[in-house]
Amino acid sequence: MKKTVRDVDVKGKRVLVRCDFNVPMKEGKITDDTRIVSALPTVKYLIENEAKIILMSHMGRPKGEPKPEYSLRPVAERLSELLGQRVIFTPSPEVVDDEVRGKAGELKPGEVMLLENVRFRKEETKNEEPFTGQLAALGNIFVNDAFGTAHRAHCSTAGIAGYLPSVSGFLIEKEVKFLGKVLDDPERPLAAIMGGAKVGDKIPVIKNLLGKVDILIIGGGMAYTFFKAMGYEIGKSILDADNVTLAGELMKEADERGVKLLLPVDTVCAAEFDNSSRKAVYDRDRIPEDMMGMDIGPKTVELCREALKDAKTIVWNGPAGVFEMPAFAEGTRAIAEMLAESDAVTVIGGGDSAAAVAQFGLEDKMTHISTGGGASLEFLEGRELPGITCLEDK
Repeated sequence: MKKTVRDVDVKGKRVLVRCDFNVPMKEGKITDDTRIVSALPTVKYLIENEAKIILMSHMGRPKGEPKPEYSLRPVAERLSELLGQRVIFTPSPEVVDDEVRGKAGELKPGEVMLLENVRFRKEETKNEEPFTGQLAALGNIFVNDAFGTAHRAHCSTAGIAGYLPSVSGFLIEKEVKFLGKVLDDPERPLAAIMGGAKVGDKIPVIKNLLGKVDILIIGGGMAYTFFKAMGYEIGKSILDADNVTLAGELMKEADERGVKLLLPVDTVCAAEFDNSSRKAVYDRDRIPEDMMGMDIGPKTVELCREALKDAKTIVWNGPAGVFEMPAFAEGTRAIAEMLAESDAVTVIGGGDSAAAVAQFGLEDKMTHISTGGGASLEFLEGRELPGITCLEDK
């Protein structure tokens, strides 16, 4: 167990908090403030406990250069609205300069300031000096609450922990609690739904989960690589050609371990990768050579429903089809609705799965939605996340 912000005395201390404010933007406006809202419990706790709060985050990929379109100023403005108090923004292209140091030193208990995008500095993603030391010198305590970047050893996620007492915020605490329980102490039966396009991206997760789950459902684009391993023709469907043999080995391993592995039995196919394309449903061994699989079919939906009806824990990572196109969203919608209606503990592994749940307006029906797609995948692989392992143990 890692220490949390509750385990340290923050009163009167300058507390550096790494948040994940990498929010989607359009024409200078925030289009989804979920990640800002997710940081509020930790920030409000620090305000109430009279800390002097210095927030930091990245946004986008400015590649080590100050670029105005990636400024965190809109985040500071939205955060001010949500907190009901002014957030001091320090728009330095250097992120940390004399003016920033001065403002940090003048902070009063309960005040909040936000640094400029840490990725304006080229050292950030390399975890290099002098940036790590410059950040650390601003605070007395470090709190990491950015689960979405916890799988990266950057200056602002892991580097600072070498300088300051370091603990987790409430968001990371929550992520570790739910994802950790899936791996270590789930209520059973435990079902995992794996989707997405490439088998290669999910192999380490699937291999780790095969030793833990009772039911494994494979959907999305990678199902067609499994079909190929079964000897079926897949037409123009996406194929991870390098991993066909491995897909066959995973099916064999599931059988040996007594894991119920469910692959689609029918698929919605289209002539083109287009929402308005001609489409039809085919059994998995009857996909026409001039068509491509885009979604799971109705028979597969019912198989999933039957397989999940008694599950007590369900983890979902990766959509069942091209849900961004309404014509091919029904399979993903059906799975989202199954989880929403289930009495099981439902854990959504961030990324496209979280986007799908949001698209269908079902966020409030899930037990936990991870804020980090890549981080949740690596966690489910059983890998250590540098932004978490660097924090102090209880």
